[in-house]
Amino acid sequence: MNKLLDAIKFNADGLIPAIAQQHDTGEVLMMAWMNADSVLETLATGQVCYWSRSRQKLWRKGESSGQQQKLVEMRLDCDGDTLLLQVDQKGVACHTGRRNCFFLAARDGAWVEIAKPEVSPEALYGH
Repeated sequence: MNKLLDAIKFNADGLIPAIAQQHDTGEVLMMAWMNADSVLETLATGQVCYWSRSRQKLWRKGESSGQQQKLVEMRLDCDGDTLLLQVDQKGVACHTGRRNCFFLAARDGAWVEIAKPEVSPEALYGH
């Protein structure tokens, strides 16, 4: 596994951006950060694990909401500084209850909501 980690160019904070993409449709679901531990855990378990910058701890996607991501394939870009995670997303990927996190589009000088929540955030997290 060290060979895999050696090829990754982590930033000064020890992180690398990771883009999650639905493996069978190509839909871009979300972007999050990973560190060496989360990369290794994801590869070992097949369940996607990120690094939460706000909580300063490993974030196992779906641990509180049940909206897990199963890893299909991990890819490293040509510069070695971004990961593409092809995943099988269970349910919604966004904490707002939307399928993906990219639901705002720049149109006519404003951000326009182009997707409504499929699930309420309260239903996801019990708040």
